[in-house]
Amino acid sequence: MLLVIIKKFLGLRSPQADVEGTTIEDTIAHIQDGDTRLLNQVITDYQPYIAKAASRFCKRYIDPSQDEEFAVALHGFHEAIQQFSPTEGRSFLGFAETVIRRRLIDHLRKERRHSGHASYSSFEWEDEDGLPVNTADVRKAIDVYEKERTTEDRRAEIEAFSQELNMFEISFDELVRVSPKHADSRETMFGIARTIADDPDMLGALFSKKTMPIKELLEKVQVSRKTIERNRKYLIALALIYAGHYPYLSDYLRLSEVEQLAAEGKGG
Repeated sequence: MLLVIIKKFLGLRSPQADVEGTTIEDTIAHIQDGDTRLLNQVITDYQPYIAKAASRFCKRYIDPSQDEEFAVALHGFHEAIQQFSPTEGRSFLGFAETVIRRRLIDHLRKERRHSGHASYSSFEWEDEDGLPVNTADVRKAIDVYEKERTTEDRRAEIEAFSQELNMFEISFDELVRVSPKHADSRETMFGIARTIADDPDMLGALFSKKTMPIKELLEKVQVSRKTIERNRKYLIALALIYAGHYPYLSDYLRLSEVEQLAAEGKGG
């Protein structure tokens, strides 16, 4: 829902609503309550994710059918299911990848000291029909799980942005209401916000005083005080995105700018 609001705030077309359902955190809670069958299903379903996490750590493709690193990562995923605590407020997949990385680090440390190797068969799981997982299908599915991870990271970024907005007493609902309705007006606001973000003094004043440095800004942009005051909250939000570590939101800003240029091209 926040992503839809963000795109409205930036003047982008709204995507189709995501289908909401049971979260992985809810599923883990059921498993921790003793649902063994659900445990097997989750480990089967998330093998592509586990393989991708191991591949990221090892910086090469990890084949679930051949590489012992996958067995180690699989063990780490199972451990994460057992140890995850929803009360800590973090996502399960982020926690699981942390545990997987720790187990892989331990594996690399022990590899030189021990001749034994983790056996994949000891961690092998069948699908719900009792059939072995097809590694070719796993490889194809890895990209799907990477997209899911991107969605999780994007959601976390929006939450962080929301918390920063709260420091300025701005809400997402307000941003939608105060967003300029016309693309050319939004483009003007983008330029003003970039001016703020690129100026250390104005940006410092914005963060320290939690107010728009209107006097200083009027010396650098060709708009009226009334225009700045009317768009104050919108400009603050844009400046925070330009100045902060918000890669996904910054991409949306660039997309909005590209759409504006495309519209101007068609009009010409």
